[in-house]
Amino acid sequence: MTGSYMRQVDRRPLYEQVSDRLREFIDTSNMQPGDKLSNVKDLAAQLQVGRSSVREAITALRAQGIVEVRHGDGIYLLQRPENVIASLAAELVETHVDHPYIWETRQALETQCARLAAVRATAADLDELTAALDLMQEEIDAGKPGLEGDRRFHFGVAEASHNPILINLLKGLSKPLDRTSETSLTRPGQPADSLADHRSILAAIQQGAAAEAADRMLSHLVRTTDGLIDRLA
Repeated sequence: MTGSYMRQVDRRPLYEQVSDRLREFIDTSNMQPGDKLSNVKDLAAQLQVGRSSVREAITALRAQGIVEVRHGDGIYLLQRPENVIASLAAELVETHVDHPYIWETRQALETQCARLAAVRATAADLDELTAALDLMQEEIDAGKPGLEGDRRFHFGVAEASHNPILINLLKGLSKPLDRTSETSLTRPGQPADSLADHRSILAAIQQGAAAEAADRMLSHLVRTTDGLIDRLA
């Protein structure tokens, strides 16, 4: 038949689909750590699946550190799914603070933050980014590398994305990201170059130019980190 469309069958195991549904429920119902979920019987009825699939899904969520099963009591939320991402990221970098993967991850995450910031930034977000660059200028004028202003600007772009998962990921990686900035900004001439890049990124965000903001952020991070990545690799 022409003009018709049939959605493909989800070939993942049923318990994985149930696990995704439970994660969505936790997110949309704004459950908080310590809250109690329904029992297996009620969850199976609500999702219209067998209890064994629910049990497998709960086991998967338990392994991810999202829920805790208290025998004789019930199923409790340990941490929200988006917080698991940040905590896992933090664990990964504990022994790889200077690994090139961190620099590459920063390029990926912050480029998307800049893209979203150009679409979602509020007037307050733009004021914060401007203040961050004013601070960085003051630091450079005082002969400092501009680390605090740089940190404030990059995290301000993340906040302006209004994507809680991206924000939490960058928060979880704050310590190693600070190390990358310190390594970069302590090179001769780099603070002034970075400030100029930041002003260019902010201009694109202010103009609502999403693709341009992303391109400028990526170009900035590539220029400031790729040479260092090559030496570390």
